Amino acid sequence: MTTQQFAKGAGAVAAVLAIGLAGMMMSAPRGQAQNDGSDEESKIQQGFAIAPVPLNMAGKNRALVGLGSYLVNGDGDCNGCHSAGPPTEFTPNGNPYLLPPVFGGKKKVNPATYLGGTRDFLALVPGSAHIISRNLTPDKTGMPEGGRPFSEFLQIIRTGADLDHLHPTCPTGTINAGCVPFPFNGALLQIMPWPSFQDMTDHDIRAIYEYLSAIPCIAGPPAPDPRHNDCP
Repeated sequence: MTTQQFAKGAGAVAAVLAIGLAGMMMSAPRGQAQNDGSDEESKIQQGFAIAPVPLNMAGKNRALVGLGSYLVNGDGDCNGCHSAGPPTEFTPNGNPYLLPPVFGGKKKVNPATYLGGTRDFLALVPGSAHIISRNLTPDKTGMPEGGRPFSEFLQIIRTGADLDHLHPTCPTGTINAGCVPFPFNGALLQIMPWPSFQDMTDHDIRAIYEYLSAIPCIAGPPAPDPRHNDCP
């Protein structure tokens, strides 16, 4: 190889390296933009836009409430299970599953049942306990799910523990309306998709909790039903 050929080759390599370096430098700001929090801020704003009930923001973290609304109402569809069921989940003219003129053209969640629970998923096995969704709204303490502190809420999401013990495991060879039979684990929440939710970050779970703390209280069934909520 002559000196001139070597110089040309070295120059070509340098040009390629220069182009690559320039490309990296040009793409760096875009990479930074993906991590500057703008994506979460858009979820926060969308969360406030889709919240179907008035929110009590006193003493609340705005970012967590907005993100929590996005996770509860957008990603999670929590109201699909934690309302009283399909007939009352939406207002009479706000049910998007219905045809016009019954459907008014705009989806509207029924605030009277929003996350108040009591939806009956029937029995896992005929004759055993019915699985009924819980009331997630805050009580007079301001804490959601009838006054649960965040530590308990986190435990429920992470492990599926049924801290209300509403449907224990039936004794061997027994089936009745107060328990669930083998192989179902009565110590854990059935139906609720906590095996998926348990993989969420602590930050996202905290956001859900903060949002649930901001929604209106729904009393639910009369006491002493454990799904009753003592509203302010």
